[in-house]
Amino acid sequence: MTTNEQSINLNKYISDTGICSRRAAEKYILAGRVTINGNPTQLGNRVKEGDIVMLDGVPLNKAPELFYIAFNKPAGITSTTETHIPDNIISYINHPKRLFPIGRLDKASNGLIFLTNDGNIVNKILRAGNNHEKEYIVKVDKPLSSDFVFKMSRGIPILDTVTKKCFVEKLSNNTFRIILTQGLNRQIRRMCDYLTYQVTELKRIRIMNIGLGDLKTGEWRYLTPEEVENINLLVADSIKTEEAS
Repeated sequence: MTTNEQSINLNKYISDTGICSRRAAEKYILAGRVTINGNPTQLGNRVKEGDIVMLDGVPLNKAPELFYIAFNKPAGITSTTETHIPDNIISYINHPKRLFPIGRLDKASNGLIFLTNDGNIVNKILRAGNNHEKEYIVKVDKPLSSDFVFKMSRGIPILDTVTKKCFVEKLSNNTFRIILTQGLNRQIRRMCDYLTYQVTELKRIRIMNIGLGDLKTGEWRYLTPEEVENINLLVADSIKTEEAS
């Protein structure tokens, strides 16, 4: 006899395929739309390895396991899934499963970037209106003027808009820290350029609740279940890209 440890509740199995919630799965079962190995089902049925579960005659396959990676991208690596492009991020990491970066980090920049196979969370994080923080350390080509911090934090006109107000802190003669909730193309570099400064080094050290920590340049690690749970809580009220467009 199959034990619970060797099987999974039918409604959870259906939900885990990503097709619907557990509650909706229960409605499908009650409506007689679900079979296991061709047999009618009821609430409480369990699915074991090798069972064929069908909804309206169509086989349901369990969704692939979702994974999330934090990568300390070196400068010179391009944040693209196009593997024919030299020095692309996918070939550099060389993960055995298909994955894609969440957002971008300029080729000339280094620091934290996420990669995943979870398209749902990608859409939520990429929504600029969700106010998800990204923190950077930036070095420029000359000493910071007295009003640089003020102007950067108040908003800079670039790309036919004005950047959102943000936190900016001078760290040294020519280095500052900035926390953005936007993701405009080459935003920090454009903001600095507007004030006649050239960025010589740009490093992203945090995305939302995840910091670089001890992750060395070129290294990556899996996010912990607790980190993923916190990210999901932060994006829980976010709307998907397709819903907002």
